[in-house]
Amino acid sequence: MLIPLEDNFEDIIGKAQRGFQLSDEQLADKAGVTIDELGRVRSGQVLEDVIRRLAAALSLGVQTLVDSAHRAWYPQPHAVEGLARFNTPFEDMLVNAYLLWDRSQGEGLIFDTGASTVSLLDFVREKALRIRHVLLTHTHRDHVADLKRVREAIRAPVWVAEQESIPGARSFVPGQTFSAGGLEVETRLTSGHSRGGVTYVVSGLATPVAVVGDALFAGSMGGGMVSYADALANNRRHILSLPPETVLCPGHGPLTSVGEERAHNPFFPEFQKS
Repeated sequence: MLIPLEDNFEDIIGKAQRGFQLSDEQLADKAGVTIDELGRVRSGQVLEDVIRRLAAALSLGVQTLVDSAHRAWYPQPHAVEGLARFNTPFEDMLVNAYLLWDRSQGEGLIFDTGASTVSLLDFVREKALRIRHVLLTHTHRDHVADLKRVREAIRAPVWVAEQESIPGARSFVPGQTFSAGGLEVETRLTSGHSRGGVTYVVSGLATPVAVVGDALFAGSMGGGMVSYADALANNRRHILSLPPETVLCPGHGPLTSVGEERAHNPFFPEFQKS
């Protein structure tokens, strides 16, 4: 099933506008557009000249935002042996949870829960996997909604960064490492969307993988609910600095890669030619 992109172009504009704390009047003035034109774009109308002006005013990639408006890009399929995604509905959205495992040793790791872990836990039983750790990217409700079921079914510690807390989870200092079989996990603090957002960089599969939670989406990123500036800076430093072939596993939307996000994500125009 083709999972839709988490954000469309008007979402991207809205996140950047909120990040810079600009009113509609301030943004329209800065971009040299009318309030009516801004409203039409914010409602989903593809007014290309207006979109280009807004992109420049919001420090977004001009061409990549236009491409988003025309739905001209979608990440290529990413199939990695030992990586499974479980996509479940939560209210008006779809949320991802992930399972990564060492096929030779039968040991694995769970990342987040999404709305339901029924299919994930069935998969664990079918594969007879030994889960060593349950690792949370952050504690927003949609990502931990089924944690109680996981804790009852899996006798493995649940971990969350020390900047956040949730009953039943142990805290760790980002920088700590985890392992399961031949998989090694490095933890990086990617706060901004949430106070204790963590990216888990996993080695040991055929392709490097990073589970990024809501720090980054295919063609977008989580809103800077705590700090927009920190969200941008941490994504640049801790995610987009990874090798381009690294497969990214976001909390919402399809899998993507570092190389694709450098080329197509409007929030990071410095990686793009125009």
